[in-house]
Amino acid sequence: MKKLDKLILQAFAGPFLLTFAVVQFIFLMQFMMKYMDDLVGKDLGLGVILQLLFYFGVLIVPISLPLAVLLSSLMTFGTLGEHHELTAIKTAGISLTRILRPVLVVSVLLAGGAFWFNNTIVPLANLEAFSLLWDVRQQKLALDIREGVFYNGIPGFTIKVDEKQGKNGDVLMGVMIYDHTGGRGGSTVILADSGRMFTRFGGQYLGLELFRGRSYTEQPNTQSTAGASFIRQNFDRNLITFSLKSFGLDRTQKELFNTNKMMLNLDQLGHYTDSLQTRVNQERRQVVRQLTPYYSYLRLDTLGQATDQRVAAWAVPPSRLPPPTKATAQQAVNRARNVQSSLTTTEERLTNLTKEAANYRIEVFRKYTQSAAILLMFLIGAPLGAIIKKGGLGVPILVSIVFFIIYYVFSIMGEKYGREQVMPVAIGMWMSGAILLPIGLFFLYQARHDSGLLDVNWGRLVPRWLRWPLRGYKKAV
Repeated sequence: MKKLDKLILQAFAGPFLLTFAVVQFIFLMQFMMKYMDDLVGKDLGLGVILQLLFYFGVLIVPISLPLAVLLSSLMTFGTLGEHHELTAIKTAGISLTRILRPVLVVSVLLAGGAFWFNNTIVPLANLEAFSLLWDVRQQKLALDIREGVFYNGIPGFTIKVDEKQGKNGDVLMGVMIYDHTGGRGGSTVILADSGRMFTRFGGQYLGLELFRGRSYTEQPNTQSTAGASFIRQNFDRNLITFSLKSFGLDRTQKELFNTNKMMLNLDQLGHYTDSLQTRVNQERRQVVRQLTPYYSYLRLDTLGQATDQRVAAWAVPPSRLPPPTKATAQQAVNRARNVQSSLTTTEERLTNLTKEAANYRIEVFRKYTQSAAILLMFLIGAPLGAIIKKGGLGVPILVSIVFFIIYYVFSIMGEKYGREQVMPVAIGMWMSGAILLPIGLFFLYQARHDSGLLDVNWGRLVPRWLRWPLRGYKKAV
């Protein structure tokens, strides 16, 4: 490796690692804010939070790499241009494409690594992340008994307290407990003037120590019609233990999630896509068979009377058909309604199957487009940095945000159009790249000819075989 390549790679490595870390942090915070409502108030523990952060951090690597390459390329070549190092290198007879080559090689390696990562690691991370997120969403909120509010978070019990005192709110005043564990509604009611709340056996149980209270228990009388009787008991101290098992995080079997499109690699996605497309084709062929029973045809027998037979309708001249009656007209209306209902149901089913197949094809193309986006962002960032000749974090961040928003918006549009069958899925997924590729080639052309961003020499853009009408023409300045 030549000294020039080492110099450029050293100038690129620092900004790339810094920008990648910053972009990862920003996207990770965006993901966590999106699911914050599912995490707050459930006492998940540090371990579960760290697992979610790790898995979501893995998921956003393919998204962060293109933006990191774009920003670091802008910063690297912008800094080299600002310090006149690019000018010195070009003066030595080295072309811009040779200067960009080491970073291009790194970008190609990053694109290949991103494709492998997206096809191998991301499906596993998706399975772990979203199965854990599902379990977190199903978990109850942490034990939160509020003043003056009936709390039924503990299975089989309803608790109400008038006031909570103490430093940690563990001293309760005016306690009322309804016991539903007997299967007869609130047949047992416990009232207490005060109480103390604490956890037992390593937090697996909740202990509630009640003072100066009484309990009422309904005893149904099955031997007479006099109704039920109550048993009242007074106590000075009563200890009740509640199980907190329902507040634990129960993990669901991961096999229930592994058929989702985000949890599959390319081979599995191709298998599911082919299966769905085959099913769609079969459903379309069955439409005619399903509609055949709704149609009947008329033929005339030797006496000129009409009979209901399934023969060709063109064999009966319209002038010889009997006049329609009210019964036959109502029968025709009912059959038309049945046909319409059947077609509507079939259309909805085919539409859903087509969208589902499109979703699987979108996931296939996403693995390619996210990897190709790294090369696309390099093609935009490196020449543009050589043109604007501004390093640091100011101008490069602004330019990077603009181009990444353009890429992101067109990616979302293409994905939506492909899912809704407005355009083929392949065209929709590659639409953002097809739009930004000419822009990157234009920047590369301008940088190679040391032109400004808007300083366009249109004569160079016209091929020589198209310039012959302009020969001999001179501009007067």
